[in-house]
Amino acid sequence: MTIPNMITIMRLLLVPAVVLAMLQARWDWAFAGFLVAGISDGIDGFIARRYRLFSRLGAYLDPMADKLLLVSVFVVMGFAGELPLWLVVTMVSRDGLIICAVLLSSVMALNTAAQIALAALVLGELAFSVHLDPLRPALILLSGVLTVASAAAYLVAWLRHMSGYGEGSQTSNTKSGNSNTDT
Repeated sequence: MTIPNMITIMRLLLVPAVVLAMLQARWDWAFAGFLVAGISDGIDGFIARRYRLFSRLGAYLDPMADKLLLVSVFVVMGFAGELPLWLVVTMVSRDGLIICAVLLSSVMALNTAAQIALAALVLGELAFSVHLDPLRPALILLSGVLTVASAAAYLVAWLRHMSGYGEGSQTSNTKSGNSNTDT
C-alpha cells in the first residue's frame, strides 16, 4: 500500500468524525477535521505526483474520499438549516449522476466480460460434453441484462449526438454570405 493511499484512507476515516462533530454542533472540531481532510488531499496528491506513486486503488479511493466528505458535509449542513435544501439536493443529484455515469461505463466493460465468459462457457461445455447448468443460465441472464443496459446507454449517446446534428449550419451559411433568405 502506498503512502498516498494510506493518507486517503485516513481521509475516509475522518468523514464520520466530521459528520459526528457537525451533528453535535461541535463546529470547531468539524472545521478542523474538514481542514485536515483538505490538506491531506493536497499532500497525498503531491506525494503521488512527486514520487510517481500512482495506483489503481488510489485512482478510485481519492475521488471517493472527496465526494463522500463533501456530500456528507453538504447533507448535514442542509438538514441543520445552514444551507438551502435546493442547493443540497442539486449538489447531491449531480454527484449521483456522475456516479451513475461511472457505474454505467463499468457496466459496458462488464458486458463485454460477461459475453466472453458466456461464449467460453458454452464452447467449453460443447467441447468437453459437460453441462454447467446453474452457471450457464446465470451467465445468460447476466449477459442479457448487461447487453440491454449497454444498448440503452449507446442509444442515449447516439440520440444526444443526433439531436445536435446540423446545429449552427445557418450561422455558418450566413457568416459566409450564403444566406438562403430572399429580399
